[in-house]
This record gives sequence, structure tokens and C-alpha cells, in this order.
Amino acid sequence: MSRITAVEVFPVAVPFARRFVLGSGAVGTPDQAGSVVFVKLTTEDGVVGWGEQRALPSWSYETAETIAVVIKRHLAPILLELTPFDVELFHTRASRRLSPAVSNGFPFARAAVDIALHDAAGKLAGLPVHALLGGKLRDTVPLCSAIGVGDPAAVREHAHQSSDYTAYKVKIGGDPVADTAAITAVAEVAAGKPLWLDANQSYRPTALVRLMDAVREVPHLTCVEQPVPGTDTLALRRVRDLIGLPVAIDEGSFTAQDLARTLRLDAADLVVVKICKSGGLRNALKTAQVALAGGLEVLASGLTDCGIGFAAALHLFSQLELALPAELNGPELLADLYVENLDIVAATATVPSGPGLGVEVDEERIRAESMDLAWS
Repeated sequence: MSRITAVEVFPVAVPFARRFVLGSGAVGTPDQAGSVVFVKLTTEDGVVGWGEQRALPSWSYETAETIAVVIKRHLAPILLELTPFDVELFHTRASRRLSPAVSNGFPFARAAVDIALHDAAGKLAGLPVHALLGGKLRDTVPLCSAIGVGDPAAVREHAHQSSDYTAYKVKIGGDPVADTAAITAVAEVAAGKPLWLDANQSYRPTALVRLMDAVREVPHLTCVEQPVPGTDTLALRRVRDLIGLPVAIDEGSFTAQDLARTLRLDAADLVVVKICKSGGLRNALKTAQVALAGGLEVLASGLTDCGIGFAAALHLFSQLELALPAELNGPELLADLYVENLDIVAATATVPSGPGLGVEVDEERIRAESMDLAWS
């Protein structure tokens, strides 16, 4: 079988098309690019697999520097002994080398490699990634608009511009008064579409109760995501009892084991599945399967991915029943995706059908824009 012979890493500053702010701070703006690490695997047959991962240390601890170093110095030696089909063996060896004592051991770096393995394996097999994972349930994935923290005028305008979308994810920032105004502004133009609130850990239970009391009459509120710190699952359990709105866990659940603890505490109604948290596609599927077996619904999300990560997410989420349209916001928020062959019409993405991820990567541009990072 075709062994991996080269592992290359390309950190790139990817510009945003519009400002995007979470409760924990700005992800990016047109003047503030975000860092994405692209990974290229090459096999002895000349087949190439691509992966990517955004670094967002204000959301989770991995930086562009650590992702690049972990891949080049710790994961590449493992990969050079394997083929693209050895995904489980890769993760087993990676966990021995990078202990999952805290979370799951550099999941962002591992996710970038995992995506590249699946891309190369699909190309070698002549199959799309979703076929390697068990096959898709649907040909398209509807998308949810992502509206960042902002004043009422700004979020209302964003909602107007996103009228093609069938749902809105509204970021809230820990201020009940400001967040009430923003939620109300989006609801005024949402035309009955579902509103999915995301606090990104910015609330304390008492303040969250005040917010929920203030927006109780706002129609079509479906859930609030990670309102309290992800390290405090007991607080999530308490607010679930207090607020009268379904609660989703995100930052508090990186692995299937994390989610199993959440289920034992009866602390959530939904779980947000992200490839980056799980460390790859198959582990993300495992988390989703634990959720569904435990009676939780699944929400799909990413981390403002470029086209490689976006395509990987389409393959993954095409085979899951989702509670709401997928919040995969790269095409909405980024100035460029660094790929061709994506098909998105009226906020609905078609799952690529070509071998591997099914997209054509702009390698020339990635190489040209690659940055030298300290300690990489």
C-alpha cells in the first residue's frame, strides 16, 4: 500500500471579509487576518492529501506555532511509517506520543493531519471521503448564518444580508442588556427562522437567567450554546434547570469521553460536533454516535474554516441527522477559501463527489503566502 513519504506544513494569514466577534473577543476582521495551518501529505505514488486547521487560541489553547511544531516534530515521524489508510493507527500512536491527559492531546494539529489522511486515502481508493466514513444520507447540507457580537444596527444589517440562510446563529457576549438588544434586532428580520444563541462561555448563571427572562417572548429561540465556562459542567447542569431553553455543550466537550460525562450529569440537550475538537473525522463521528445513543441532538459547526476544512465538514455532516442547519461559516466570513470546486447556492452546500475531499487546492497561493513562524 502507498506509504507517506513527505509531510509539509504551511502557516498562512487568511483575511476576513467582515468583522467576526465572539464573547471571548474578535476572531478576525478585514484588517486582522487569522492564522490557518495547511498540511500536505505526499505518498510514494505521488498522491497528495490536504488538511487544514485554524488556530484560535482565544477559543482553545493551540496556536499556529504549536500546531506547526506538533505536526512537523511529533506527528510527521509517525506519518512517515504509515499509509493514508492507517487513520486509527495514527491516532493510537499520536496519543502515546502526545498524552491525552489534558483534553485529547493537541486535537487541532491532529485534525489537520486526519483530514489530509482521509483526502489522500479517498484519492487512492477513487472514493469521496463520505464513502470512507460510511456514506452520506443527503447530497446537500443547509447552512446557518453566523452573526457575531455587535450592536443592534450591525447585527440587523448582517441578518438582512444573510436572508438566504434558513437559520441564524447569534453570538452573545455576557452583557444581558446588550445581548437582549442584539437578539431582538436579529429576530425582527429573521422571518420566523430559528435562532441559535452562542455565548462562548461568557455568562455566569445569574446573568444568564436575566438574559433569558428578557428574551423569553422572542420567537423561535431554539437553544443556547455553552453559556458558562466549559470546565464547569455542573454549572451547565444548573442553568439547564433554570432557563427553560435547551442547552448545547461545545467547549465543554472535546471528546466522546467528555460527552459521556455530560450525559451522566444530564447537563445538556444538544452537543456541538466540530472536527477540530475531536482531532479528526472519525473521532467526530464517535462523539456524534455517543450523543445520539444518549438522547442528545447534534449541532454541526466549524472554526471559520477555509475550503479544505469546509469540504471535510460537508462529508462528515452529510451522514448525520442535524438539529439545525450547519454553522460552517468560512464561506460567509472569509475573503478567500484557497480551493475551487465548492458548490454553494442559496446557503446550501453540495457535498463534493470527487475522490478524497473533492476540491482543488490552490497550492501555489498557499506556498506563496506561507509564513515563517518562530520555533516552527
